[in-house]
Parts: sequence; C-alpha cells; structure tokens
Amino acid sequence: MQIKASTETFHYQLEGRSDPFLPFITERSTRNEDPNEIIEEDQVLTGMQLFEPSQLTLVALMATGKDKFAMVQDFTGKGYIIKEGTRIGRRGEVSEITPSRVIIKESARTRSGQTLTNTIAMVLKKEGEE
Repeated sequence: MQIKASTETFHYQLEGRSDPFLPFITERSTRNEDPNEIIEEDQVLTGMQLFEPSQLTLVALMATGKDKFAMVQDFTGKGYIIKEGTRIGRRGEVSEITPSRVIIKESARTRSGQTLTNTIAMVLKKEGEE
C-alpha cells in the first residue's frame, strides 16, 4: 500500500471560532463568581450616605409650599433634615415624601449587568407607638 502526500494547504478561519492555541481553562473561568453578586462601587461616602436607612428613625414630616422635608434621627438621637433626592446609604435615594412616610429607592448593579431595585418605606409612628 502506497500513501501519497497531499500538496493542499489548510487555512484555519478564525472568524466566529476560538483560537486553538489558547488554553480552555483560564483564571477568569476558574473563579467562582456569582453573576447575581452586587458590585460595590468605590466611592467616598459623605453626609447621609454614611447611614443606611435601617439606622435611621423618621421623627417628623414638614411641608412648606411645594417643598417637602423630613427629619430623621440616628441611634444617638442626633437629627438630620432630608428631602427628595437626598442620597442615603451606599445605594439609596429619597424618592418621595408623603404626609405619613418617606420612600427610599435603592438600586444596585450585579456582575451580570442587571439592575436590582428595592423600595424602603420609613413610616412616621404616632406618639406612643413602637
């Protein structure tokens, strides 16, 4: 039996294919990263961003014409004035102030690029309520 050598050359088309000379397992693919893990942004926190909503207690609601304000207290009893648009915590922002509550919307991005939103309502308690 005689084998004849082929004179044809083969050209590998890279378009839409992986490079055959790169390893299949990379450092990135070996990490156990949860695609739903929230990405923490490196930012300097100031003012009300130093407090998470759960650390504050709503003590008063005020309105002057079109402007609405709320007063919150931290655990030491120190009071702070907030209004719509005030950033609270790492991800929160006061979205609405109603006659009985303050609505805070928190949003975060995950590794997969999804935006997660959470709504927190701080309710004004009547005197004597806990």
